[in-house]
Amino acid sequence: MGNCGTREENAVVAAHAQVQQVHLLQQSDKNALADRKHTRTSSDTEVNFLGQLKHPNLVKLIGYCCEDDHRLLVYEFMFRGSLENHLFRKTATPLPWATRMSIALGAAKGLACLHNAERPVIYRDFKTSNILLDSDYTAKLSDFGLAKAGPEGDETHVSTRVMGTYGYAAPEYVMTGHLTARSDVYSFGVVLLELLTGRKSIDKSRASREHSLVDWVRPKLSDKRRLHQIIDPKLEGQYSVRAAHKACSLAYYCLSQNPKARPLMSDVVETLEPLQSGGGSDGAVVQAGGLPDYRVRRGLTGNSVHCRAIPNPKCSPAVPACRVR
Repeated sequence: MGNCGTREENAVVAAHAQVQQVHLLQQSDKNALADRKHTRTSSDTEVNFLGQLKHPNLVKLIGYCCEDDHRLLVYEFMFRGSLENHLFRKTATPLPWATRMSIALGAAKGLACLHNAERPVIYRDFKTSNILLDSDYTAKLSDFGLAKAGPEGDETHVSTRVMGTYGYAAPEYVMTGHLTARSDVYSFGVVLLELLTGRKSIDKSRASREHSLVDWVRPKLSDKRRLHQIIDPKLEGQYSVRAAHKACSLAYYCLSQNPKARPLMSDVVETLEPLQSGGGSDGAVVQAGGLPDYRVRRGLTGNSVHCRAIPNPKCSPAVPACRVR
């Protein structure tokens, strides 16, 4: 079937031993979502990025085939599906607090790896449906069709056609088309709000003032007395109040209208690490006003996050090895 490429010589052949997740891309399908056209360019983008990168929080690309305008991408099987289903499907069992914080940390590490590449990669479509979970609820980013190589040298941004998903895209990107890594940070803030509240980023079934999750909840994030109005009632109070305050504060900064005021993803990782397993005794100091004394730090303490390049003759060397220090 046309030209085929794999991460290693027999990856696709060996893949028959496990169930695989298959993503069929057809350039001729013009009725796909308007903001997610799976064309030859987008599928090649996925092969370039996922074929070159390996990280515990990025979905593994097992192999791909192409014939004319048809593309077939084969991913590793993610047993528990998308985060979106676990948060919003009515029949789903509510995710415990510790699992939510673990998922937030895993997704943050995936973004941090992309942003800290030699040439940064901007994900551009960070949302709950693109965060897949394995059997242990390890979060992995999937679907790199909209990913873009970040600015180089003295460049401050990448100018591009506005694409992505309504409710997650950063406001400055929507207005100007100027894309930076901080655009992803805003999207992460939206997903963090969804994890904290159990609400969708856009929900027209709610009262008009609550249609937009960000507009509704952001004024409450800096007020500790309103925490009970924010946290998902399905948690039934089973969460660390101190950790919840810190998570809300982190979301507040990620959603800043000023992109430069948003933290780096490496700082987000550093903030989330002490919140695992209901923690929160370490890290930022809570001030009288309700917000922690959040200081952006350029380095990570503790365990490092590594991202290793995998040679592939069928892929252009778009992304070299990256490391979060």
